[in-house]
Amino acid sequence: MIREKECKDCGQVKPVAEFWKRKASQDGWALYCKECFAQRNSRSYRKKQRSLGKETREFRRRRSDPEGMKYCPRCKAVKTVEEFGRNRSEKSGKSAYCKPCWNVITREHRESRHGSSRNYLLKLRYGVTEEEVRQMIARQGGVCVICLRAAAKHVDHDHFSGAVRHILCFKCNGALGQFEDDPQRMLLAADYLELRGSQARMLENELEEPVFRGRARPESRGVGRVAWGTLGGTSRAGHLYHRYGITEGDADWLLKRQVGLCGVCSDRPGEHIDHDHGTGAVRGVACTGCNTGMGQFGDDATCLRRAADYVMGELVKTVSLDDDATRLSFTLPDVDPATVGLNGWRRYFEADGERRRDNPSFGAGAGGGLTPIEVLVREVVARSRAARRSSVPVRESRP
Repeated sequence: MIREKECKDCGQVKPVAEFWKRKASQDGWALYCKECFAQRNSRSYRKKQRSLGKETREFRRRRSDPEGMKYCPRCKAVKTVEEFGRNRSEKSGKSAYCKPCWNVITREHRESRHGSSRNYLLKLRYGVTEEEVRQMIARQGGVCVICLRAAAKHVDHDHFSGAVRHILCFKCNGALGQFEDDPQRMLLAADYLELRGSQARMLENELEEPVFRGRARPESRGVGRVAWGTLGGTSRAGHLYHRYGITEGDADWLLKRQVGLCGVCSDRPGEHIDHDHGTGAVRGVACTGCNTGMGQFGDDATCLRRAADYVMGELVKTVSLDDDATRLSFTLPDVDPATVGLNGWRRYFEADGERRRDNPSFGAGAGGGLTPIEVLVREVVARSRAARRSSVPVRESRP
């Protein structure tokens, strides 16, 4: 069995591994080495393309990269295989281009086929185009339909049906996610912030005040160190004392009075101390979703009530005009969004808040003589429990 062979073109003696197999040859190997064979094929291919009037790129020699390295044809650099993404269709299991080049190529393809990366993502996630989103923003007057404070930028959709609802600001869109699109929790949070809920009544029965007012917090660093040491020396004790003016015992007492549950929704474990950012008074211990959601809504009860109506389709209405056109309406009393600038919604927001606080619009169109809270229970409980059943483990009933 031969181990070396002479190439008929270059005349060099090379190992047989440098030749292609060829059954027609007496020794079973091609007459030319792989490099010379490639050049012959290249000349034949380019001659044919020129006869057809086509241009071709320059001939590239076969590469032999070191073990664990790979060549990227876009940036023309040899990099480690870890710098390439995975691609199961390739024999090597790696993509043809390195990760930075792959990102650039993907972006270029999206822009050439869809106009822009944003347009591609909007069609992929929500089934709408960038132009349709611009039209929706214009119909809203450019403002978020919930808070009426920030510019509308983020597409919001119903996680049950996938239908696009409206365009919100970043905070309102994130807050709906924290509350899991549950209007019942949002209404409970609104009463909680206004100290009208069960949490405030419990504290008033225990402390004769609807909030827990902590001790005066130290102003100087030296006093703070002494206080931290006298409170037990743990990081939690220092954090509770310096931020909220309470001790670990106070926090444990408060959570015990809440039976270990969130002071807002009473459905999830209480984990975070919630306080009034203006007065510093502690309102209760809230779960992560309620605490973060209230913060993203700016601790604003009006935003929460508007968000609850928004989720149930009671906030944004379509108004018919005389010329068979329509416009949106999302305040009580009604106002045309096109006539109000981005910074001119404050008085409408305040009037809407008073109206919804005293006369909730939630379920106003329901028949059967039901009160708003009865409509709320009928329409929400089944939906919210079904949504949580798959993600929240069933809790044992309390004795």
